[in-house]
Amino acid sequence: MTRFSKLIAPAGLILAAVAALPAAAQVQGNIATVDIPRTIIGTTAFQTGFEQVNTTYATQAELRRTKAQERQTMLAKFDKNGDKQVDEAEQAAMQKSPDFAKLQTLDQEIQALSNQIDLARVFAVEQIIGQYPTALQEVVAKDKIQMVLEPGSLLYAPPEADITAKVTASLNTKVPAVGVVPPAGYQPNRDAVTIYQEIAQRLAIAAQIQQQQAAQAQQQPANPAAPVGR
Repeated sequence: MTRFSKLIAPAGLILAAVAALPAAAQVQGNIATVDIPRTIIGTTAFQTGFEQVNTTYATQAELRRTKAQERQTMLAKFDKNGDKQVDEAEQAAMQKSPDFAKLQTLDQEIQALSNQIDLARVFAVEQIIGQYPTALQEVVAKDKIQMVLEPGSLLYAPPEADITAKVTASLNTKVPAVGVVPPAGYQPNRDAVTIYQEIAQRLAIAAQIQQQQAAQAQQQPANPAAPVGR
């Protein structure tokens, strides 16, 4: 287990250890919470790094969009019932089609392009989390914290127990910027991949919420002008 993995050990194990302690021991010292993905997302290095990825890999992103559109056009030919999906019967016909090999090639090309972009983002995240243990321990020592838990493992914690912003501030001083072009043969570590996946999921949810809010705002009719009194 890596040093970082030890710091993000399953919260259930931590809670079990706390429950096994005598009552007097459980209340000694400060207990804090930290949201690891939010800590990383809040750093300047993460925000500028992801913007750099969008710029550096703009060609790959555009090519991926083009190939994805080409794939959708090809799939539409097999959607005989017009439900925007390829069911089992339609898929069977598709697999017998001369276009099936081209579809498989497109899938592989799209995946390869996505992998390039994702690998660059994981590389950026890995550089930040490499300093996460040091940043966390710095905050822990400064605030005299005895135990740090993930927010989701607690039924309740006061807002002042959250040290996420403090850890982010510490990371900003330790990792002011990151590179976005991995070296040849780069293989990301498991911690970086796990954190990146959590971050990507949160960003996707946030983007979906923003789209829903924007759609709702457009659907709301404008307030009619109030009648002017005499």
